[in-house]
Amino acid sequence: MEYMTESTNRSPGHILCCECGVPISPNPANICVACLRSKVDISQGIPKQVSISFCKQCQRYFQPPGTWIQCALESRELLALCLNKIKAPLSKVRLVDAGFVWTEPHSKRLKVKLTIQKEVMNGAILQQVFVVDYVVQCQMCGDCHRVEAKDFWKAVIQVRQKTLHKKTFYYLEQLILKYGMHQNTLRIKEIHDGLDFYYSSKQHAQKMVEFLQCTVPCRYKASQRLISQDIHSNTYNYKSTFSVEIVPVCKDNVVCLSPKLAQSLGNMNQICVCIRVTSAIHLIDPNTLQVADVDGSTFWNHPFNSLCHPKQLEEFIVMDCSIVRDIKRGAGAGMISKKHTLGEVWVQKTSELNTDKQYFCRTHLGHLLNPGDLVLGFDLANCNLNDEHVNKMNSDRVPDVVLIKKSYDRTKRQRRRNWKLKELARERENMDTDDERQYQDFLEDLEEDETIRKNVNIYRDSAIPVESDTDDEGAPRISLAEMLEDLHISQDATGGEDSSILNPW
Repeated sequence: MEYMTESTNRSPGHILCCECGVPISPNPANICVACLRSKVDISQGIPKQVSISFCKQCQRYFQPPGTWIQCALESRELLALCLNKIKAPLSKVRLVDAGFVWTEPHSKRLKVKLTIQKEVMNGAILQQVFVVDYVVQCQMCGDCHRVEAKDFWKAVIQVRQKTLHKKTFYYLEQLILKYGMHQNTLRIKEIHDGLDFYYSSKQHAQKMVEFLQCTVPCRYKASQRLISQDIHSNTYNYKSTFSVEIVPVCKDNVVCLSPKLAQSLGNMNQICVCIRVTSAIHLIDPNTLQVADVDGSTFWNHPFNSLCHPKQLEEFIVMDCSIVRDIKRGAGAGMISKKHTLGEVWVQKTSELNTDKQYFCRTHLGHLLNPGDLVLGFDLANCNLNDEHVNKMNSDRVPDVVLIKKSYDRTKRQRRRNWKLKELARERENMDTDDERQYQDFLEDLEEDETIRKNVNIYRDSAIPVESDTDDEGAPRISLAEMLEDLHISQDATGGEDSSILNPW
């Protein structure tokens, strides 16, 4: 009876380990897990410490044999990269699970917890969990080496504009910053009549050329120079040059169109004012308020130039101003501007106030001008105009004065300006002392033209106290709703965006 009771109390389906005698579930080796692990180590051959290369400049990890990839901490991409480093030893076992063990972001250590299985001793399957320690070693990638050297490039874009004012370049700079087109450049060099963009690959340069064609009216020519060649592998090393020429017309320029072009634009008058330059040249006829857009291809087919130099702008005082209500339109006339008002004004130069000489003209600034206001314009009557289209016109069709914009006190506008822009980090040489004045002109254009302002990132300047949006003089100002906060995001937090290329103005 005692034998029967003892056999009943024993757990069914259990055997004793042949090594230590502990009751275990039957397995092909008939050994407990502890004894089996003491005899067999399935993680043998798998390295427990591995080095991995990381570039601090571009925040990328090295993936053999020659690729650098960008991975966030504890991401799937980084885990796959770590497992590839021990791919050969892992092929001898079965990988069940893998995951990161948290470490400090600045510890230069990555810990990966692995769970593996392997068949041992008569078909028994053993599972083991262990941690592989990855040491992050700093190594500069080839691209960053070339950037730091500052003398290696495979493609250059030479952007030029044959004008004396840089308003178009200032506008183009803000577009490049807004859409991040400067990120692939090795360096940017500024010269007196344009910018040079250097790239490590021709593809990046071609992408920039396409961006320029979409944002400003221009044309380009491409050329390449053979640097070296390997006749055995049939490989060639070229340096490419893209010469981009922007139309030589800026905002507030007075131009004279050819008769054929003026007729194709809706029988406009040949003397027009450029009110802005974006992806096309926007023109307005100050006599009729008729507007037209001239794209790059149309301009190069029917070229025209600015009649006056920006330094030839003169200050006039408005003696009398009347609004023209009934505008006579000819046959085939084009679109009329809704943002401007046609006015007939009598003006006098502020330098000739001691005389009685006055000028009569029509202007598109009728909604802004009142008697006593100051306005900037060009005196075409006393100016030597050397233009082929003007020389063929009747003198009656050439106005005496073309008014450009209302004049405000620049000192007060600068003092009350509570916003700022960002600039491209670039090398400067042969800088003109007139650049600061031209930059102030561009800032005033942003305040006066809402259309251009929509394409520019404007940041609030916390150093200047916020005042009321109204001005006693009526000078246009940018509202707080249109400004962005100037956030300074560190490079580590963004995971790789190079914020050092932006400098606040």
